[in-house]
Amino acid sequence: EGNKKAVETMYEVFEVTDSQWRGIGTIPKSGLALKDKYSSTDARKFFDIPEMSAEEPAGCICGEILQGLKLPPQCKLFGKRCTPEDPVGPCMVSSEGSCAAFYKYGK
Repeated sequence: EGNKKAVETMYEVFEVTDSQWRGIGTIPKSGLALKDKYSSTDARKFFDIPEMSAEEPAGCICGEILQGLKLPPQCKLFGKRCTPEDPVGPCMVSSEGSCAAFYKYGK
């Protein structure tokens, strides 16, 4: 149930929308977008921020890793072209990413 006032405010300001997820692609009804009446406060429009692509860089298998289909060492880029210092895909970008954690701690 949570904070009823916060939930009411969320439904007042946002609408459910399809969303692109890096390494996975578009998932229906998985995101939130500002309702039209709040579009004047949309930083993406105000600063003319371009849409980001959800496509994986060539050779990156982050989507399969995120879905539990493969392990980071099964990626041909892991630890070679893709490291925490020079990440290729979203799984290596943050220290909490599955590839970054595997790189640092192993199994």
